[in-house]
Amino acid sequence: PSLSAQRVHVDATRARPRRPGPAPALRLLGEGGRKMAAAAEKRSRGSPKAIKFLFGGLAGMGATFFVQPLDLVKNRMQLSGQGGRAKEYKTSFHAVTTILKAEGIGGIYTGLSAGLLRQATYTTTRLGIYTILFEKLTKADGTPPNFFMKAGIGMTAGAIGAFVGTPAEVSLIRMTADGRLPEAQRRGYTNVFNALVRMTREEGLLTLWRGCVPTMARAVVVNAAQLSSYSQSKQFLLSLSYFNDNILCHFCASMISGLVTTAASMPVDIAKTRIQNMRTIDGKPEYRNGLDVLLRVTRQEGFFSLWKGFTPYYARLGPHTVLTFIFLEQMNKYYKLYFLDQ
Repeated sequence: PSLSAQRVHVDATRARPRRPGPAPALRLLGEGGRKMAAAAEKRSRGSPKAIKFLFGGLAGMGATFFVQPLDLVKNRMQLSGQGGRAKEYKTSFHAVTTILKAEGIGGIYTGLSAGLLRQATYTTTRLGIYTILFEKLTKADGTPPNFFMKAGIGMTAGAIGAFVGTPAEVSLIRMTADGRLPEAQRRGYTNVFNALVRMTREEGLLTLWRGCVPTMARAVVVNAAQLSSYSQSKQFLLSLSYFNDNILCHFCASMISGLVTTAASMPVDIAKTRIQNMRTIDGKPEYRNGLDVLLRVTRQEGFFSLWKGFTPYYARLGPHTVLTFIFLEQMNKYYKLYFLDQ
């Protein structure tokens, strides 16, 4: 053939696309490398970040519809006997019956709008951030973070979520506490948005973040206990031969998580509740800070008053934990089934 024909043949050979082989790293790692790549590809096809945040908030809001009455009873019990005065409620059952007699069925759901807004802000943020960080720290072979890493993730997610959700938290505490006061002393917020507007107008914008520090401290304790203990409990239960990754497993892990969280967080929670509900008298707040609350409660009401309302607290936190994680697991399951796997 002529020289020009040879050049055309060489150019065509060079231009011909070559079939890609496995990456050098995977060729060196062999089957193990291919498995790691497959695991990484599977994680990359997970739910978008916006969906994780959305599902976290919706799960918390769904649970709130069921536990709002327990939240109200818990707040009333924590404020009962404040300052060494006689306790308004002897037991949780006494609190429920008293509230129903005085305020009716609707009264037991006072503050529901604030509870929903709290979940839409606080829970959306904390569960979304927790899920993202958990996946980031999961190793390439699918090994989940260890217990201490889970606790760190939980504390970080909780603190950020608490800051975002503090205005709704203050509104919730005030709305649920209002019914225990004489008519003339009640704030009379009609809904959470009315509460936010009036607090800003009457007491200043920073009032929306009153008690932010103890709220964040409580969230650190709650999330370190709740999220890490849930993940750890679920991982432990799945290691047994009696459980599969289903609703029963989620329920048992959530109940264990709720018990641990209740015992650990109650002292911080009572400090948060009293600071956010306090009034300013002659220009001076009732409490200086969270530590002042703890010291005065211990001195005036007894050491175990720091766990006042343990029953409604766990009765609220346990089911809320159970329902939140069940709703979250089910939403993730069906999103994966109908969207990711298509």
